[in-house]
Amino acid sequence: MSDVEARIAQVAFNADGLAPVIVQQWDTNEVLMLAWVNDEALRRTLTTGRAVYWSRSRQEYWRKGDTSGHIQVVHEARLDCDGDAILLRVDQTGPACHTGTRTCFDTTDLEAVEGSASA
Repeated sequence: MSDVEARIAQVAFNADGLAPVIVQQWDTNEVLMLAWVNDEALRRTLTTGRAVYWSRSRQEYWRKGDTSGHIQVVHEARLDCDGDAILLRVDQTGPACHTGTRTCFDTTDLEAVEGSASA
């Protein structure tokens, strides 16, 4: 088993063969988006240095930026402690969101009560 295959084998993909990817700007820590990968999308991401995802709606691979020009260059990929989620730290060119905004998390504020350690 190659080194890349050994790393992919550590991922606990869900019943659909997918794992969520939290995408973060590598130098500012800004959370940009959430996407999904299967083993092949992750393989392409880890071996090419460009973010590749699996589109659940279109049922196809998409390399971020191929049609929009808003590419994601990979700086780091990390697996969480349970092995079921991936943090992908990238250098984002242009907007990350399909709506044209920098991040997918700049729309609806759910107005959560700010907690404290004593609560």
